[in-house]
Amino acid sequence: MRTYHCFWLLFWAGQPHQSFLTPLSKRTSGFPEKEKVLILSGNSRRDLNRSKRSWMWNQFFLLEEYTGTDYQYVGKLHSDQDKGDGSLKYILSGDGAGDLFIINENTGDIQATKRLDREEKPVYILRAQAINRRTGRPVEPESEFIIKIHDINDNEPMFTKDVYNASIPEMSDVGTFVVQVTATDADDPTYGNSAKVVYSILQGQPYFSVESETGIIKTALLNMDRENREQYQVVIQAKDMGGQMGGLSGTTTVNITLTDVNDNPPRFPQSTYQFRAPESMPTDSPIGRIKANDADVDENAEIEYSITEGDGYDMFGITTDKDTQEGIITIKKALDFENKNLYILKVEATNTHVDPRFLYLGPFKDSATVRIQVEDVDEPPVFSRPAYIIEVKEDVPINSVIGTVTAQDPDAARNPVKYSVDRHTDMDRVFNINSGNGSIFTSKPLDRETLLWHNITVIAAEINNPKQSSRVPVFIKVLDVNDNAPEFAMFYETFVCENAKAEQLIQTLSAVDKDDSYSGHQFSFSLAPEAASSSNFTLQDNRDNTAGIFTRKHRYNRHEMSTYLLPVVISDNDYPIQSSTETVTIRVCACDHRGKMLSCNAEALIHPTGLSTGALIAILLCIIILLVTVVLFAALRRQRKKEPLIISKEDIRDNIVSYNDEGGGEEDTQAFDIGTLRNPEAIDDNKLRRDIVPETLFMPRRTATARDNTDVRDFINQRLKENDTDPAAPPYDSLATYAYEGNGSVAESLSSLESVTTDGDQDYDYLSDWGPRFKKLADMYGAMDSDKDS
Repeated sequence: MRTYHCFWLLFWAGQPHQSFLTPLSKRTSGFPEKEKVLILSGNSRRDLNRSKRSWMWNQFFLLEEYTGTDYQYVGKLHSDQDKGDGSLKYILSGDGAGDLFIINENTGDIQATKRLDREEKPVYILRAQAINRRTGRPVEPESEFIIKIHDINDNEPMFTKDVYNASIPEMSDVGTFVVQVTATDADDPTYGNSAKVVYSILQGQPYFSVESETGIIKTALLNMDRENREQYQVVIQAKDMGGQMGGLSGTTTVNITLTDVNDNPPRFPQSTYQFRAPESMPTDSPIGRIKANDADVDENAEIEYSITEGDGYDMFGITTDKDTQEGIITIKKALDFENKNLYILKVEATNTHVDPRFLYLGPFKDSATVRIQVEDVDEPPVFSRPAYIIEVKEDVPINSVIGTVTAQDPDAARNPVKYSVDRHTDMDRVFNINSGNGSIFTSKPLDRETLLWHNITVIAAEINNPKQSSRVPVFIKVLDVNDNAPEFAMFYETFVCENAKAEQLIQTLSAVDKDDSYSGHQFSFSLAPEAASSSNFTLQDNRDNTAGIFTRKHRYNRHEMSTYLLPVVISDNDYPIQSSTETVTIRVCACDHRGKMLSCNAEALIHPTGLSTGALIAILLCIIILLVTVVLFAALRRQRKKEPLIISKEDIRDNIVSYNDEGGGEEDTQAFDIGTLRNPEAIDDNKLRRDIVPETLFMPRRTATARDNTDVRDFINQRLKENDTDPAAPPYDSLATYAYEGNGSVAESLSSLESVTTDGDQDYDYLSDWGPRFKKLADMYGAMDSDKDS
């Protein structure tokens, strides 16, 4: 039932005119309504003495959303001056006057021409005035009045969001806050219950509830499990009129997600797992994967695997794949089928993030049994040692067995094995091996002094399957035997003075031995038997691996015997004793009184039996030096310089001077003559450079004579091309010119060489006209002239 209210506002009119209500000429509302009249008083503002009262209105009320076909009647304006003879005219102005609101200028009736919406504009302020129709003057002051739009329930509640999204942890307690929804009503909240909203739940029970006044959604069911149901869709209704019958309503959807908590322990889907692994599988290789299922997600489902017990605790390991949460079983040690072919492990899976609130649900771990069967494979032979070291004496006879290697097939079949030597490690084929029993023997003589260690590789392969093979290094050390005689540590060639005295030491000898001695070498020195009695010299063994040669007589004559050859026998003390005879060359020379050699007999240099290697080398060096001197002298003779043919002063140019030798610097003008460039006919093809010494002499090439008018640049290019294509051209033959300015230069020659040919004063002011770069030069030369004048 709709109830309409009409508010009357009475205010005092100054003139004692009777107030009255004009009856309505036309009623447009479909419900009973009292007539609304606004009486205008002419003296309401002029006289404050209230001698008589008049009832007046200052506001009208109009319902929104009028649905009739005629204009909606608002009210009536009336003035005390209106006698009913049509002499007055009513005028309306203000909000919507003439458009939304119109007035009958004769009767003062006000009507609304359009449907009004309070939510768009709730109040209209207008002004009314009565004027004399003949004179156009107002008979009443302008009065302001208000038209208020009465609200009706024409707007349903609207939620701030079409869809709400919320989440709460699973297993939450009853009454846990989820989310708050809010709806607004555009109707007037101060007028009736049109904007009073009440919330209710249409869908989502019995899991959730909503508070009717606040719109707060809470859980209504205990222990909601995400693993059973994760998503919930709740529909909330907001209804105005306080939820009474006939109120308007709106709805919204709330999507609620249960988030995960760790309320589920890991569980293996089976109690026993079986895997197979070949015994040849390398360590750290994976042999299988196991997985415990956890209904939780993300970090709540992270699992750590471990081996808790079993006979393969130290043979296998297990790691966790972080992406799949699987346990990867790997090999930690090499497997051997013949040693053990079955391992039983106990594997445990444990949650890494445990929530203490749910420990009452039980331990958050599970275990399973893993059986690993080792499979037999055809394995290569295995040597008894990882490496072999064999020692053998260097005098061992050929084909002597020096050692044995052993390898066996580890498989149960025990296949026979054959042996061989990897010839890449024994290129000289010094050793060989018996293919049946692995005996290593020599096939060539050994020499410790040549090679102390021999490193070879032995291959053992199955006869039935040669692909199954293995290798082992064999290190053979050659032991020393006394098979080398001692010898002089160096070549000894000494001299004796003609005026030497008897028993004078002229040379100390020492010896070396290629053999190895554990107790140290001990050499003995003596003269050969054939020289022991007739020699002019004696030998004294110092017993410290050295010996001294002494003179036996006074004075020697180099004219009688210029050279003595003294045979010396050197022996060691090892077994068997080895000895050798070495020769010491002694030359007789003339010496001063202090024993310093002055000269030796020249005939000794050409003696057929006394000419030493050093003397031959000295002779050859002298001959080579002599030949080089002759060649250089001839080359310098050919490097004669011709006088340059200078045509004019402008042909004076800077010479090329080489500073990479000990020459005469800038005074050395023999390095290169620029005059040859201006007179190509004067070039002597046989003329060589004199600034450097050529390493090799080549036959000069004859080139065609240049024409008289040949340009310098063309001449240089021609000569460069000839030398580039000449294989006999020396690499040091190159030319470079300086201060070449071409023909017809405007600046002429800038060389300071020409200045020395003139004695007159030079005027350098013209250099300033050439630009800023030459201005500094003009200032410098001008300053120098000023200094000379002063």
